[in-house]
Amino acid sequence: MIVNNLLLKLKNREEDTIRRTQEVLLSMRGKIEVLMDIQVEVNIRPGQSNYDLILITKFESLEALDVYLSHPAHLEVAKFIGSILDTQASVCYKV
Repeated sequence: MIVNNLLLKLKNREEDTIRRTQEVLLSMRGKIEVLMDIQVEVNIRPGQSNYDLILITKFESLEALDVYLSHPAHLEVAKFIGSILDTQASVCYKV
């Protein structure tokens, strides 16, 4: 199994924006066949150098991750995220 973690820091770090972003990310649930699991958590210890959200997605293989990345539902969400994103970091690993 492949686990992909994406840390997101938003330009607007207000609670409403963070919650809305969480909802948008979770909207992919059930829309992308290769997406085995999706979790979005909000950082409970905000700070200037901290990220606001973590997106955790799980896939059967790296090929499935590639399918997810090019899926129309993901591309729509990615467009929204790109418009509000300050910076991101990711870690992808095999379990």
